[in-house]
Amino acid sequence: MKLVIKIGTSTLAHAGGRLNIRRVEELCKVISDLKNAGIKVIVVSSGAIGMGCGKLSLQKRPDDMATKQAAAAVGQCELMYTYDKLFSEYNHTVAQILITASDVKHEDRYSNFINTLNRLLELDVIPVINENDTIATEEIVIGDNDTLAGIVAVSVKADLLVLLSDIDGLYSADPHKDSHATLITEVHDLDEHILSAAGGSGSPLGTGGMKTKLSAAKMCMENGSDMIIMNGNDPDLLYAIADGKPVGTRFFAKKA
Repeated sequence: MKLVIKIGTSTLAHAGGRLNIRRVEELCKVISDLKNAGIKVIVVSSGAIGMGCGKLSLQKRPDDMATKQAAAAVGQCELMYTYDKLFSEYNHTVAQILITASDVKHEDRYSNFINTLNRLLELDVIPVINENDTIATEEIVIGDNDTLAGIVAVSVKADLLVLLSDIDGLYSADPHKDSHATLITEVHDLDEHILSAAGGSGSPLGTGGMKTKLSAAKMCMENGSDMIIMNGNDPDLLYAIADGKPVGTRFFAKKA
């Protein structure tokens, strides 16, 4: 099984941007265990800007490009140091890949990216991928890391993409505003009813929202990969997913 896991800022960090140590330690432990069971895992990780904001004692995500890029440069160091340290405790090696939108659009660079990614998997390495926020200026994001995770899943022909979020899955309406909102457990077609359930960005330090997650789902479904949105507060749910149990909202790839 080839699994791509996208870790959002809200999963990695507390509201102020500082690392959520207990959750990240548990997450790395579970991912290491899944790898020990023979699953090939790729991590797409947000959090560089958010963690940089925390380390620089910024109260909110900056609005200007220069400060965003400075925060990303600071935060990316801490992010990779944390992953390297925690995965090494379980005898797993990580590799950092930073890409920009132009890398994806340029045929030769995109091909090199895919070749490197597949070779890292052959070498039993955990690739950790993020947007190169320190030099990307196209609104600093490919679309954001939900979209990046979709691109990665499609590129490596992953069986499944799992998006870790601060919500249990896709709801019929915004559960923060509508007490009658219900969790949609399965999606086989992204019709107007499903698309209308998308809201705005969640965490003030992140960039994603349900709309970008549905965009990633569309990409996966049309290219043969399933996708799941689950709550990142409980990393143990990844075990249930690996065992084929229903978790969060599952988007099913269209049959050929």
